[in-house]
Amino acid sequence: MKISKLAGLILVAMISSAAAPAFAQVMVGGATMYPTKDIIDNAVNSADHTTLVTAVKAAGLVDTLKGKGPFTVFAPTNAAFAALPAGTVDNLLKPENKATLTKILTYHVVAGDMDAAALMKAIAAGGGKATLKTVSGGTLTAMKSGSGISVTDEKGGVAMVTIANVKQLNGVIHVVDKVLLPS
Repeated sequence: MKISKLAGLILVAMISSAAAPAFAQVMVGGATMYPTKDIIDNAVNSADHTTLVTAVKAAGLVDTLKGKGPFTVFAPTNAAFAALPAGTVDNLLKPENKATLTKILTYHVVAGDMDAAALMKAIAAGGGKATLKTVSGGTLTAMKSGSGISVTDEKGGVAMVTIANVKQLNGVIHVVDKVLLPS
């Protein structure tokens, strides 16, 4: 009888742990990204995305990216912004350039939840390229690059996805190493 009670307890423990949600937690910029938090609530904790967060605030996009979504965001790092010509970021953050900043930031956002598997499926279906319509109305081209994914903007700039599948409550983030620019 003791064995059956022990077996019953083990079975209950196994069922309980199987029913609990299993979320993969990813580290970005030294911070854990939680799939139970929205894009903004996670991004503000990443030391690698302080410039992006500042830009999102300046463009007035915080409420949008805290919204229901789902969104797929190609999130440039601080180093990606720093690689832009000197003074570019400071200029974009000026209130009189809010429309340009908004266009650039929304160019990094695609409606829907496209994890790496969905991107690879779209790339395969497109014969090696997937054309992604951005929220700003432009297009990005995703392609397989080695074992990863590259994203090309309308000006021919190529960004590599350095961290894929950062799941969010309202979508997914793919960290990229370049700022993507619309035409």
